[in-house]
Order: sequence, then structure tokens, then C-alpha cells
Amino acid sequence: MPRRTDTRERMVRSAAELLREHGAAATSIDRVLAHSGAPRGSVYHHFPGGRTQLIEEAVALSGDFIAGLIDAAEPRAVVDRFFSLWRRWLVDSDFQAGCPIVSVTVTGETPHLAAGVFTRWTDGLAASLTGHGVPEARARRLAVFVIAAVEGAVVMCRAEASLAPLDAAAEEITELLAHTPRK
Repeated sequence: MPRRTDTRERMVRSAAELLREHGAAATSIDRVLAHSGAPRGSVYHHFPGGRTQLIEEAVALSGDFIAGLIDAAEPRAVVDRFFSLWRRWLVDSDFQAGCPIVSVTVTGETPHLAAGVFTRWTDGLAASLTGHGVPEARARRLAVFVIAAVEGAVVMCRAEASLAPLDAAAEEITELLAHTPRK
């Protein structure tokens, strides 16, 4: 029986981390190999589609991770999780971390996957809001607004090397959700 390794998973996770901290353009196969400690032959074995396949899988992994924070959670808990996670990632990376989905979006790589990830997040948050009494049309708009505000705040935090934009967005979104009319 062949020996099972975690090489493939390490490479996908490394690609996601590199997308988050260095962007899509700087996430090369060589950089992923160095970051993950995987041997060069692993690329051809695990990713016959090369860098494109690796990036696509890193986008999917990142999308699934955030979707997992959203699914079946109360809207306030979702927002708290988002902001808590981003605070930690930004501080731990010395304000280098960004969203891997945004990184592939701005370079035009895998736009269909990025759009799908954003739609999945929005749909999940809208469903949570609707499930907690927010009318459907309003829930959809709020979900888009929250995702856009979080992503924009992260970009501003990176530019300013400060959590102030994230904290301001968190405070306003929390207040907005607290005062959103329910059915």
C-alpha cells in the first residue's frame, strides 16, 4: 500500500497563505515549494494542471474556510468571527495578510472562482440574516455590504499598518445589525 503524505495539503495551504500575504502574481510554484517544503516532483504528481490548478485549489480552500465561519451561525457571531480573525491575521503578519480571494480577483486570475466564493459567502450570510428575521431583499443587501466592508477594511488596514479601519467597520456593522428591522 502506498504511503500517504500530507504533501498535497501542505502545498495548497502554502499557496493560500502566499496568496494572502504576497498576492497572486508573487505566488509561484517555486515559492510554494519553498514555503511548503515539498519536493519539486510533487507539483507534477499532485497538480497536473500546474500553477493554475494549485491556485484554484487554494482559492477553494480559502473560500471553504470562511464559508464554514458563516454557515449556520447567528449573524452577529459571523461578524464577530470575521473581525476577530482579521485582527489576528493582520497583527500576526505585521499587516501583510490580505484576502486570498481578493488577491486573485485584482490580478484577474480565476475570476469565475473568486466570484463564486464571494457569492457563496454572501448567500450564506444573507441566509443567516433571513433566518433571524431580516426581510430577504434587505438581508441580501446587508450581506453584500458586510462582505465588502470587511474586505475594504482589510485593504485599508494593510495600507495604514493599523487596525483602526477594521475596528471602525466592526463598530458600524455591529450597530447596523443591532438596529436592523426584523419581520
